[in-house]
Amino acid sequence: MKYAYASGRAVTAAALTTTVLLSLAGCGENGDGDNTAAKAPATLEVAGVTVKKDAKLHESLPDAVKKSGTVRVATDVPYAPFEMFVTEGEKELTGLDYDLGQALGARLGVKFAFTAQKFDGIVPAIQAGKFDVAMSAMTDNKERQAVVDFVDYSVSGSGIMVVKGNPEKITTLDDLCGKKVGVQAATNQFDLLKTHQKKCAKAGGDEIGIQTFPKDSDAQLALRANKVAAQVLTKPAAGWTAKTADEGQAFEVVDDPAATGGYNASPNGIAISKKLPELTDAIQKALQSLIDDGTATKIFEKYGVASIAVKEATRNAAVD
Repeated sequence: MKYAYASGRAVTAAALTTTVLLSLAGCGENGDGDNTAAKAPATLEVAGVTVKKDAKLHESLPDAVKKSGTVRVATDVPYAPFEMFVTEGEKELTGLDYDLGQALGARLGVKFAFTAQKFDGIVPAIQAGKFDVAMSAMTDNKERQAVVDFVDYSVSGSGIMVVKGNPEKITTLDDLCGKKVGVQAATNQFDLLKTHQKKCAKAGGDEIGIQTFPKDSDAQLALRANKVAAQVLTKPAAGWTAKTADEGQAFEVVDDPAATGGYNASPNGIAISKKLPELTDAIQKALQSLIDDGTATKIFEKYGVASIAVKEATRNAAVD
């Protein structure tokens, strides 16, 4: 996982799943090497929810998408919990983005066919017409908005993870003052802690004992061994780790009410070709319908990151 980014993946535009019932991966136009028209099922189970087609939304899709029956999706795997392989070395995908894509496809009555693509090549590939959209934990920012449109589905930043039970009673960044805290070196999370030192001093408290580690997993080992009181990492990574480590019995995430999506949070969005405005409209409406009926919540809960979900499917939410 790429923890050098506070929320989503921040490579510039210039450089630019429970496994669901369908597995769509590979290198062809439809994710499996088949360029023929795809037929979407009438319903699809995603994260324990049955998603049904909305005929009106289907009719609003661009003619080319309706004809092919497929939305071509670029994604960079792995980047837990957003996109992962079910089994390492195999093509079958899982993850929050994958599950959400399958739910969107089911609601729209088309297949969301995922194809692996290196992250820095995703936006150029959309511009070149190779893909229609990207679902890859991509940060919505003004630079990217110049070349693609976004439908935003989460807001995430840095989070605090502690051992199960939270024995130090940590609830905010302020509670880290005077405590040893683990963090991966050369990340936005390290910068966040360094910046917060000033607030510790201003409040008359001791500085944070920042302990840097080469890898996030090393910081987790230190947290397990009680060598640090907490670890700061991306909020999605914290949620996924807390949910999966020792079957959820090792860690928990601190949810600060003042920063539900994490500290210094930014919107993450589905990037969509500017040549397909009807697709952007349809995806936005489909996502909102999944939010309204609770399907989106179930998907986010499945990956331990319910706190980063949005309540409204916004478009191009980044403002700076």
